[in-house]
Amino acid sequence: MAVNFSCTTNFFCGYVVSFLLIVTQLGFCSVYFMFLADNLQQIMEEAHFTSNVCQPRQSLVMTSILDTRFYMLTILPFLILLVLIQNPQVLSIFSTLATITTLSSLALIFEYLIQTPHHSNLPLVANWKTFLLFFGTAIFTFEGVGMVLPLKSQMKSPQQFPAVLYLGMSFVIFLYICLGTLGYMKFGTDTQASITLNLPICWLYQSVKLMYSVGIFFTYALQFHVPAEIIVPYVVSRVSENWALFVDLTVRTALVCLTCFSAVLIPRLDLVISLVGSVSSSALAIIIPPLLEIATFYSENISCATIVKDIMISILGLLGCVLGTYQALYEMTQQTHFYMANSTRVHI
Repeated sequence: MAVNFSCTTNFFCGYVVSFLLIVTQLGFCSVYFMFLADNLQQIMEEAHFTSNVCQPRQSLVMTSILDTRFYMLTILPFLILLVLIQNPQVLSIFSTLATITTLSSLALIFEYLIQTPHHSNLPLVANWKTFLLFFGTAIFTFEGVGMVLPLKSQMKSPQQFPAVLYLGMSFVIFLYICLGTLGYMKFGTDTQASITLNLPICWLYQSVKLMYSVGIFFTYALQFHVPAEIIVPYVVSRVSENWALFVDLTVRTALVCLTCFSAVLIPRLDLVISLVGSVSSSALAIIIPPLLEIATFYSENISCATIVKDIMISILGLLGCVLGTYQALYEMTQQTHFYMANSTRVHI
């Protein structure tokens, strides 16, 4: 009886984790759509007065010619073609190219942020609503959580993975802290959801946006790989071999269209990042792992201190999940009401 209950619990938990992993990774892909569209919009609509002399963005009043949704739909066919490539060697080339372009653009961004002048007398503490959104945004930075086990399984020496993981995460945390702090000191309350949208208008920093966008474009395929490896084999196994390739390509195309539709539906980069982080990333990164540790090692006389620590971490993650999700959804509804009100005034 106990064995059957344990097997049923493990089976159910496996499906829950797989579902959350799919939601998380597809959420990341939707965020990538928004990032690419926002940066492509700036690059295209500012091209006619971009020069070698950098102009601060605050000194110019910009009026969008085309909605960001148009740029999302423009990117869609190219991302569909990208995810149809399933050769691991080709994907590794894309990954290397994404890393090179991202690091190069980050170096130029840091070079600009450390220049003077910086804002002074900035508030050191934000209001509690901002903290709720920050929770989801911070957890979103664990977007690589779905790639941990796949990367470990591909290593020649998997036993060295913990050291690689700790080193990599420490470096990423350091970069995030420095970029966030310097960006806030440089732009203050005008800081955009993506720091690239704050860069001045000149060819140098337009190229930075382009390089970063190229890196994000190819990274899309890596984030998409996880949900595709879960969903596609499940669907293909239920059709005949003659239809396998067609169904494979169709499902991949449908998933990309789903991420694009989600981005078109809520084109607010900051709110979607917070929502994805609060809903699914918090469950995968904070809530579920401590509970799994208790369930796995409880029969091996796990210490009371470890149990208390795991429970406290899970409760913290659950509170952040509930409150962060509420605040993100509330901000989205407020934005919807704002757009509807503006549309009504224009119609009248």
